Amino acid sequence: MKLVYITAATDEAEKISKMLVKERLVACVNMFPIKSCFRWKGKIEKAEEIAIIAKTSDKKASAAICRVKELHSYEVPCVVAVDVKAGNKDFLKWIEEETK
Repeated sequence: MKLVYITAATDEAEKISKMLVKERLVACVNMFPIKSCFRWKGKIEKAEEIAIIAKTSDKKASAAICRVKELHSYEVPCVVAVDVKAGNKDFLKWIEEETK
């Protein structure tokens, strides 16, 4: 299983999340508001965004990342996957089933 971490503007986060679940690229997502500070094109920028944590199978992680890049308006969107080494076996099985 992998956790895919994504940041996006509020409306865009809703759209991306719904599409990933609808297309079975992820089993579920959690969204929460964040404040971001970053360097972009030589300037320090701030933004209010939504952080998305999407749960997916190892097999679907690459496809989910590619789909986020297609849907996202940012030139260089934050979308990274992290391996999950252990967890509730029933939950991990559910993730696999929902992303088939």
